Amino acid sequence: EVQLVESGGGLVQAGGSLRLSCVASGFAFDDYAIGWFRQALGKEREGVACINSGDGATVYADSVKGRFTISRDNAKNTVYLHMNRLKPEDTAIYYCAATLKGSWSLIAGAIQGESFDYDYWGQGTQVTVSS
Repeated sequence: EVQLVESGGGLVQAGGSLRLSCVASGFAFDDYAIGWFRQALGKEREGVACINSGDGATVYADSVKGRFTISRDNAKNTVYLHMNRLKPEDTAIYYCAATLKGSWSLIAGAIQGESFDYDYWGQGTQVTVSS
Protein backbone atom coordinates (compact mmCIF):
# COMPACT_ATOMS: atom_id res chain seq x y z
CA GLU A 1 0.00 0.00 0.00
CA VAL A 2 1.35 3.39 -1.01
CA GLN A 3 1.51 5.88 1.84
CA LEU A 4 2.80 9.39 2.31
CA VAL A 5 2.52 10.58 5.89
CA GLU A 6 3.20 14.20 6.76
CA SER A 7 4.06 15.43 10.25
CA GLY A 8 5.59 18.41 11.99
CA GLY A 9 2.85 20.95 11.52
CA GLY A 10 1.57 23.12 14.33
CA LEU A 11 1.08 26.63 15.60
CA VAL A 12 4.01 29.03 15.48
CA GLN A 13 4.46 32.77 15.78
CA ALA A 14 5.43 34.87 12.81
CA GLY A 15 9.18 34.79 12.32
CA GLY A 16 9.41 31.29 13.75
CA SER A 17 10.43 27.99 12.18
CA LEU A 18 9.01 24.54 11.61
CA ARG A 19 10.27 21.38 9.98
CA LEU A 20 7.78 19.22 8.15
CA SER A 21 8.50 15.57 7.42
CA CYS A 22 6.99 13.28 4.81
CA VAL A 23 7.60 9.56 5.27
CA ALA A 24 6.91 7.37 2.26
CA SER A 25 6.23 3.66 1.95
CA GLY A 26 4.90 1.20 -0.61
CA PHE A 27 6.84 2.43 -3.64
CA ALA A 28 10.42 2.91 -4.85
CA PHE A 29 10.99 6.20 -3.06
CA ASP A 30 14.47 6.77 -4.53
CA ASP A 31 13.05 6.93 -8.06
CA TYR A 32 10.36 9.50 -7.34
CA ALA A 33 10.42 13.27 -7.33
CA ILE A 34 8.73 14.66 -4.23
CA GLY A 35 6.86 17.91 -3.93
CA TRP A 36 5.32 19.97 -1.16
CA PHE A 37 2.07 21.78 -1.83
CA ARG A 38 -0.21 23.80 0.39
CA GLN A 39 -3.81 24.90 0.47
CA ALA A 40 -5.07 27.77 2.56
CA LEU A 41 -8.70 28.00 3.59
CA GLY A 42 -10.78 29.21 0.66
CA LYS A 43 -7.87 29.19 -1.75
CA GLU A 44 -6.60 26.89 -4.44
CA ARG A 45 -3.78 24.50 -3.82
CA GLU A 46 -0.36 25.91 -4.69
CA GLY A 47 3.08 24.46 -5.10
CA VAL A 48 5.74 25.16 -2.49
CA ALA A 49 8.86 23.19 -3.43
CA CYS A 50 9.98 19.99 -5.08
CA ILE A 51 13.08 17.85 -5.15
CA ASN A 52 14.12 15.51 -7.92
CA SER A 53 15.25 11.93 -7.60
CA GLY A 54 18.84 11.23 -8.62
CA ASP A 55 20.50 14.65 -8.77
CA GLY A 56 18.37 16.17 -6.00
CA ALA A 57 17.61 19.30 -8.00
CA THR A 58 15.16 21.62 -6.28
CA VAL A 59 12.63 24.25 -7.28
CA TYR A 60 10.79 26.71 -5.02
CA ALA A 61 7.77 28.91 -5.36
CA ASP A 62 8.70 32.59 -5.39
CA SER A 63 6.72 33.15 -2.20
CA VAL A 64 8.97 30.85 -0.16
CA LYS A 65 12.31 31.21 -1.92
CA GLY A 66 15.05 32.02 0.56
CA ARG A 67 12.92 30.99 3.55
CA PHE A 68 12.08 27.32 2.91
CA THR A 69 14.44 24.45 2.13
CA ILE A 70 13.44 21.04 0.81
CA SER A 71 15.69 18.02 1.34
CA ARG A 72 15.43 14.26 1.17
CA ASP A 73 16.96 11.30 2.98
CA ASN A 74 16.54 8.27 0.74
CA ALA A 75 17.84 5.94 3.46
CA LYS A 76 14.84 6.95 5.57
CA ASN A 77 12.33 7.34 2.72
CA THR A 78 11.75 10.84 4.02
CA VAL A 79 11.51 14.33 2.59
CA TYR A 80 11.76 17.41 4.78
CA LEU A 81 10.58 20.95 4.40
CA HIS A 82 12.49 23.36 6.62
CA MET A 83 10.46 26.53 6.99
CA ASN A 84 12.09 29.65 8.41
CA ARG A 85 10.90 33.24 8.89
CA LEU A 86 7.32 32.06 8.73
CA LYS A 87 4.59 34.56 7.88
CA PRO A 88 0.85 34.48 8.59
CA GLU A 89 0.28 33.98 4.86
CA ASP A 90 2.11 30.65 5.12
CA THR A 91 -0.86 29.31 7.10
CA ALA A 92 -2.27 26.32 5.22
CA ILE A 93 -2.54 22.57 5.10
CA TYR A 94 0.73 21.26 3.71
CA TYR A 95 0.74 18.15 1.55
CA CYS A 96 3.58 16.09 0.18
CA ALA A 97 3.23 14.30 -3.14
CA ALA A 98 5.31 11.90 -5.17
CA THR A 99 5.59 11.39 -8.90
CA LEU A 100 7.50 9.11 -11.23
CA LYS A 101 6.03 10.27 -14.52
CA GLY A 102 6.88 13.36 -16.49
CA SER A 103 10.00 15.35 -17.21
CA TRP A 104 11.68 17.47 -14.56
CA SER A 105 10.39 20.61 -16.27
CA LEU A 106 6.81 19.38 -15.88
CA ILE A 107 7.34 18.27 -12.28
CA ALA A 108 8.96 21.54 -11.35
CA GLY A 109 6.40 23.47 -13.37
CA ALA A 110 3.68 22.27 -11.02
CA ILE A 111 5.39 24.25 -8.28
CA GLN A 112 5.11 27.36 -10.43
CA GLY A 113 1.40 26.83 -11.03
CA GLU A 114 1.49 24.89 -14.27
CA SER A 115 -0.87 22.00 -14.76
CA PHE A 116 0.68 18.68 -13.77
CA ASP A 117 -0.65 16.14 -11.30
CA TYR A 118 1.58 14.06 -9.05
CA ASP A 119 0.93 10.32 -8.65
CA TYR A 120 0.53 9.96 -4.89
CA TRP A 121 -0.57 12.37 -2.18
CA GLY A 122 -0.47 12.45 1.58
CA GLN A 123 -3.27 13.55 3.90
CA GLY A 124 -1.66 16.81 4.92
CA THR A 125 -0.49 18.56 8.07
CA GLN A 126 -1.79 21.91 9.32
CA VAL A 127 0.58 24.84 9.70
CA THR A 128 -0.75 27.94 11.44
CA VAL A 129 1.33 31.09 11.76
CA SER A 130 0.05 33.71 14.17
CA SER A 131 0.83 37.39 13.79
